[in-house]
Amino acid sequence: MLCFWGAQVREGFELVKPDQVKHGKCGLRSLCPKTAVQDMSAGRIFAGFIRDGKVSVLRLRSEDYDHDGKLKQLQLKNKIRLIVCGADDAVLLSDSGKVLIMDKSTVCKPLKGLENRQVIQIACGDHHSVALTNDGQVFVWGENSHGQLGLRKDHPGSPSAQHVQSLSGVPLAQISAGGDHSFVLSLSGVVFGWGKNSAGQLGLGDTTDRHVPTVVNSLNRKKTVSISCGGEHTATLSKGGTVFTFGSGGRGQLGHKSFRDEHHPRVVAELWGSEVSQVTCGRHHTLVSVASSKMIYSFGCGMQGQLGNGEMIKQSVPFPVDLPTECNHDYTIEKIIAGENHSFALFFKELESKGKSNPSRPVLTLNDRMIDRWLSGTDPWATIKQEINTVFSSAASLNGSFLKTSCDDHYQTSEDHCGLDFDLVKSSFAKLSGNKSLISEVVKVVQQTLLPSLNPNPVGVESLRVYLLLPELIRRLKKQKTELTEALASKILQLDPDSHKVLEKYWSKLPDDWLNSLVKLFHNASAELIEQISCDEMDCDLTRRLKKFLKILQMIYQVCCSANRDIPNRDFIIHEISDLLDTLQATLDKLFLPVLGFVLSDDLEDMVKLKDYCFETINILVKFPFVADTVSKKKMFCYLQVLFQSLPDPHRIILNGNVLHINRESVLTDTLKYLRQKTHAFRYPLQVTFIGENGVDMRGLSAEFFFLLSQSLVKWEKKVLEIHESSLVWFNPDGMQANRDFYYLGVICGMALYNHHYINIDFPLALFKKLLQQSPTLNDLEELSPVEARTLKSLLEEDEDEVVDMFSFDFTVNGEKLIPNGDQIRVTKANRQKYVDLYVDFVFNKSVKKQFEHFSRGFFKGCPLDAWSMFHPEELQELLHGSPKYEWKELQQCASYEKCSASDELIKNFWTVFFELSEENKKKFLIFLYGTDRVPVGGFSKRSLKILLLECPDADDRLPEAQTCFGRLILPKYSDTNTLRDKLIHVINFCKVFGRA
Repeated sequence: MLCFWGAQVREGFELVKPDQVKHGKCGLRSLCPKTAVQDMSAGRIFAGFIRDGKVSVLRLRSEDYDHDGKLKQLQLKNKIRLIVCGADDAVLLSDSGKVLIMDKSTVCKPLKGLENRQVIQIACGDHHSVALTNDGQVFVWGENSHGQLGLRKDHPGSPSAQHVQSLSGVPLAQISAGGDHSFVLSLSGVVFGWGKNSAGQLGLGDTTDRHVPTVVNSLNRKKTVSISCGGEHTATLSKGGTVFTFGSGGRGQLGHKSFRDEHHPRVVAELWGSEVSQVTCGRHHTLVSVASSKMIYSFGCGMQGQLGNGEMIKQSVPFPVDLPTECNHDYTIEKIIAGENHSFALFFKELESKGKSNPSRPVLTLNDRMIDRWLSGTDPWATIKQEINTVFSSAASLNGSFLKTSCDDHYQTSEDHCGLDFDLVKSSFAKLSGNKSLISEVVKVVQQTLLPSLNPNPVGVESLRVYLLLPELIRRLKKQKTELTEALASKILQLDPDSHKVLEKYWSKLPDDWLNSLVKLFHNASAELIEQISCDEMDCDLTRRLKKFLKILQMIYQVCCSANRDIPNRDFIIHEISDLLDTLQATLDKLFLPVLGFVLSDDLEDMVKLKDYCFETINILVKFPFVADTVSKKKMFCYLQVLFQSLPDPHRIILNGNVLHINRESVLTDTLKYLRQKTHAFRYPLQVTFIGENGVDMRGLSAEFFFLLSQSLVKWEKKVLEIHESSLVWFNPDGMQANRDFYYLGVICGMALYNHHYINIDFPLALFKKLLQQSPTLNDLEELSPVEARTLKSLLEEDEDEVVDMFSFDFTVNGEKLIPNGDQIRVTKANRQKYVDLYVDFVFNKSVKKQFEHFSRGFFKGCPLDAWSMFHPEELQELLHGSPKYEWKELQQCASYEKCSASDELIKNFWTVFFELSEENKKKFLIFLYGTDRVPVGGFSKRSLKILLLECPDADDRLPEAQTCFGRLILPKYSDTNTLRDKLIHVINFCKVFGRA
């Protein structure tokens, strides 16, 4: 049954004979043609009807026509399932998804630009139209006077369909068009509008036209399920039945008890609680239906009876339409239509199938049922391939897949919530990847179509779901995994900054297994490329590709750090980097002489290219330090030093270099004297000479120098350093007069780091955090001053206000005010966290601000290569202090032997004696052998130990000797264990001059 009311029309539209039209109250008429009306539309000059796939149109009386025309059936080859009328034309949609344009003379022609597309929805404004395809793409055509096509401001309009590329990734549920404005609605209820906005009909809070799709933020998370556009107003319907209206209100069409415009979406309060099921906008009036009560309400312009309540007025609140009595019994409201000055309602009997009047179809999305159907093999392979191509070639289709529908979760999609059902995605892709034919077809479509089509500037956060889905799909592949991972990485890196931020937020909230899989995907791809680079002599393309993966890993790593995700740092470390660095080192060794650095090859140009390639590869790795372990980072630091030292230096003093002449009895004094010189060559390796002693510094002498210097520094006047209860040292807060000393201390520490030596000064981890521009915490204070920190922790942990008051703290530290008037502000339960934060900041920052500034400036001077910033604070501390782990068995395991073997009796006796030594004497042995008791990063395995057996007649009269530079122990062949023990203990306790006693 079709009910209609409003402006006068030909009786029954010629769908039935005039005497078969039933007249009800308030001008309502109804009819029941033999062939039921499946769908209809009414515009300014046409009304169109679809019955059994055939279209009939009727010209309506208007300004140009003073009478109604006759009903005309269009002679079309294909069945039509949808008609939408504009101001003076109409758009038809066939069952096969083809679009026809009907002009004023009712001539129909195919629309150009959609020949290979299957359209599922159409919408018309006055002079523009919108179409939605089955893969979620939006096409527009017509005039663009106000930007209603959504293409760009200067686009002149088009008679053929144009793709709205900005919406290409948005999973859409509906399209709508009004006078000169357009809207689309996403599956998760996000509303996008564009076009004319003179009355605020876009709901954006202003009256400025928009030429591109723009999110109506005030409708976010409102669970919008339907939208309708009028001449200059818009209405939306939420899942719970709430109606919002906005735009022109001059005729009451907004239903807000007023006739003013609304620039923001506003609830129609009079409909609150009515559970509205449909809403539709005419030119200047609005209709809503409530399925549960079988009622239709109207508001707006009723001057021609289009409100259906017998009043020819402008009505600003919803009133019920006086429907025929039979509508309340056996019929249900299937569809309401509001036209120019007309209103219609399609009713179907309750026993008839639903959806007859809703020919619009949804965008094809992937779901578990579809995958099961593919796996069952019930459909022809051609059909399955077509569906795979449709879904997996479209970001919009994938972005609308696997939404979490429980509790309407996906309607909460925002920058913080992606709306995906991760468990469903995981199980579905697991099934899909288990079928070789299916996954092969999917991979082909993703690689050839989907990835190249991804928009770097997506509109709306829903467009980013594909970047969460693809890693889960790709990680299950056995072939082409790295290739697809690289293509995905490229697309992620091309995203605009705002999209990057949203994607990173999504990553930060991924389930643990998903986040781990994401890390593993890009980690494994990086490792594979690094292995290839290690095998190829020079391939710049490989390093370029590697950089993409490392950038993605860096994004994920930073997300994990900022979100405190429990992903261990070791999961990011790529162990293949160590082999790559060894390969690069071998290549560099072939290129340069060890000392002078001259190129060996006659083909200078090729050698220079190879050298540049090696260092460029290292430079890439340096920018992503989180993927390298400490040992690999140290290797990179060394390689960069070689490059750094080969660069031109206008201040280089070739004859003197960086040579330091030191007297053992005045190490600190001589060092400071050297540092006070006006020019230095810190960029070159330090060469130490002890005055009055023989020996060339091949790292042994400089190692011993820093050991001796450390002993002098810890005895430095209290004006520079102070020792805390933890035995750790920190800057003296009262040392303001010793600025130059803090600077020199920084230079010395920087020199030690740059020359790969150790300073035996026990600074806390906080120092290295500050050098790396990280903030120390209460835990750092606990390392430096355990008693102070425990007191502060107790303060934070107390639950009772009275106990907190018992601490009797104010906002001061040692008489220094932490805040203005701090001595007058008591610490309470409410402000205690602020007090603790200020306390920690005072100890590590405020109280030693100048001291640290001078130290830091000196550190940068002594270590002029800033690549040290790639280390973590703990790693930097270990590089300067040495490893705190003394694995003595490892020292034995890494030993090699000359003129003897590990099975010789003397060697067995030596190790027996060594392991009997006290911990202190073992460390003294290290000083004797290496000039320092520090353990290198990576343990003793990174240090050479060679034991040379010396056979001589007077062996028992000789002492062991050490060649410090080479880590060689010269061990006389003693006659018994006691002699060996006595000689070894003597030499390690009394050695003072370069490996001798």
